[in-house]
Amino acid sequence: MINSRYSIFRVFSVAAMVGAALIGSIFARAAFSDPQAPAAQGPLSIGSSAPSFSLPNVETLKNESLKSLSHKKKATVIIFIATQCPVSNAYNERMEALASSYSTKKVAFIGINSNETEPIAECAAHAEQHKFTFPVLKDAGSKIADLYSARYTPEVFVLDSKGAIVYHGRIDNSRIIANVTTHELSDALDSILAGKPVEKSETKAFGCTIKRPETQS
Repeated sequence: MINSRYSIFRVFSVAAMVGAALIGSIFARAAFSDPQAPAAQGPLSIGSSAPSFSLPNVETLKNESLKSLSHKKKATVIIFIATQCPVSNAYNERMEALASSYSTKKVAFIGINSNETEPIAECAAHAEQHKFTFPVLKDAGSKIADLYSARYTPEVFVLDSKGAIVYHGRIDNSRIIANVTTHELSDALDSILAGKPVEKSETKAFGCTIKRPETQS
C-alpha cells in the first residue's frame, strides 16, 4: 500500500514539474517576443520586392522612409555601412563619389548603419566627418539588416524604379583602390539607366560582419 501511494505521489510530482516547465516556457516566449519586429525571412532573391522601412536620419533624427527617398528615382542604392569597420571606411570616398556622380541621374543613395556597437551620435559624427551627401539612417536592433539578410559592411542592394532588387553584392572587387579591376555597382547602375538588364546581378559582398545585438563582442 505504501509503495502504491508513493508511486501515485511520484506521478503527480512529475506531472506538476512538466506542467510548470511548459507554463514557464510559454511565459518566457511571451516576455521576449516583439510584436513589432519584422518577420524573419531568407535571403532576398534578385527580382523580389525590396522590404520597406522607415528609420531615423542620424543627423536630423527625423524618420525617412525607403518610399520617400526612392520616389521618382530611376534606381536606389542601399548600402549597409559602418563607422569602425576598416573595410567600410576604405570605401567612404568611393561611396560619396558614386552618390555625387549619380545623384544628377536620378539615382538615390541610402546608407544604413545596423551595428549595435555604433551609437547614433557616432554615426552622425562619422557622416559629417566624411561629408556624406547621402542620408545615413540608423537601424536600431539590426531589424532592417535582418529583413534584407545583410551580413557585411559594406553590402549593397540596388533597386529599380519599381522597387525590385536588381543587384546585390559588393561595390567593386577590392578595398584597396589601386587594386580595383571591376566596378560592379557602377556597371549595374549604368545598365539600369540605359534601360538594359543588369548583366552581373549578384556578387560576393565582403567586409566586417554586421554587429547584431546578440553578437556583440
